[in-house]
Amino acid sequence: MNAIPLGPGPTSHSFFSQRLRLHYVDYGNEDKPLLVLVHGGQDHSRNWDLVAAELRANYHVIAPDLRGHGNSAWAVGSQYGMPEYVLDLAQLLEHMGEKPVTLVGHSLGGAIVLHYAGIYPENVLKVCAIEGLGPPPHLLVDKPIEERMRDWIQTTQSLASRRPREYTTLVEAEARMHEANPHLSAQMAHHLTVHGVMRLENGAYVWKFDNYVRAWGPYRYDLEGVRRLWGRIECPVLLVRGSESWASDPVADGRAAFFRDYSYVEVTKAGHWVHHDQFEVFIGHLRPFLGLAATAPCPAGD
Repeated sequence: MNAIPLGPGPTSHSFFSQRLRLHYVDYGNEDKPLLVLVHGGQDHSRNWDLVAAELRANYHVIAPDLRGHGNSAWAVGSQYGMPEYVLDLAQLLEHMGEKPVTLVGHSLGGAIVLHYAGIYPENVLKVCAIEGLGPPPHLLVDKPIEERMRDWIQTTQSLASRRPREYTTLVEAEARMHEANPHLSAQMAHHLTVHGVMRLENGAYVWKFDNYVRAWGPYRYDLEGVRRLWGRIECPVLLVRGSESWASDPVADGRAAFFRDYSYVEVTKAGHWVHHDQFEVFIGHLRPFLGLAATAPCPAGD
């Protein structure tokens, strides 16, 4: 595991989308081509620090906090859905004023960058999605509209009374972080926790995301539409999966076939957070995909 960069971190900036003030961090080198790193659900922009450190010599790297996450505003009275997240990415790129762009996303962030690349294929040079293809086919259940609406209403109502779990110390929060992902090193668990919590007036710590990001909208998963967007992506796509993840193999289940130009990597001894669980292996695949010299050899079979 590479050491987490010490010293001054990236600079903080903001932009607006649907009147929400959203936050992003900038790792510098504005004279380089733009590369955007998009985190997953219930996560934050600083989870990309190691990846950014590897790429910032060749790119102008930025990483947003999704709405309702990190230091971005919460969408009070609104849904957290894919259309809103993709809109926010489009707004960020308009704010930056540079296209085409290279995109890397994890989980929810991976789905966001793939959606954007399908909507605006002319704006994207390359895209990497780490477990970003959404629910595996075997988990898709098409419920009647009344059931979906009822489930969404009940979930949203229950969140009104749900209190975020409080941690007395950062050590307790780090333990929960490590429980969620046993692959994490102690150093990475500490880093993700420090940047992923906020301290309340009573001195306790809570995770820095809105409770309501847990509630997905009541609308049917548009499988046909998503596959159409995948098929519209014109640039090379790198699909990455951890061998110990809940996500299914997109080649075996047929989803990868909807991409025009893709490569697929399955990383052993990694779960859902491949870029944390096997960082050197991940970077060893990402750099050549981006046209950069590999920094470390990839173990056979990965």
